[in-house]
Amino acid sequence: MYVYILRSSLRPEKLYVGLTEDVNRRLDEHNTGKSPHTSKFMPWSIETFIWFTNRRKAAAFEQYLKSGSGWAFRTRHF
Repeated sequence: MYVYILRSSLRPEKLYVGLTEDVNRRLDEHNTGKSPHTSKFMPWSIETFIWFTNRRKAAAFEQYLKSGSGWAFRTRHF
């Protein structure tokens, strides 16, 4: 399971965090407007992705990155 961070090419300050089993397929979905939440900031590029062998840990890390302290972590490191 991957936790991924995308960066908008249109608005580089915009990041999106998600969880998927197929990063390339998910990026394509974001860039073809299949995700209403991200369609207004297309196109997207992969900033980074991290593989987890444990789905529960991946989901917990995704939720952390979407939290207040996770936002600060993303800002500092990505």
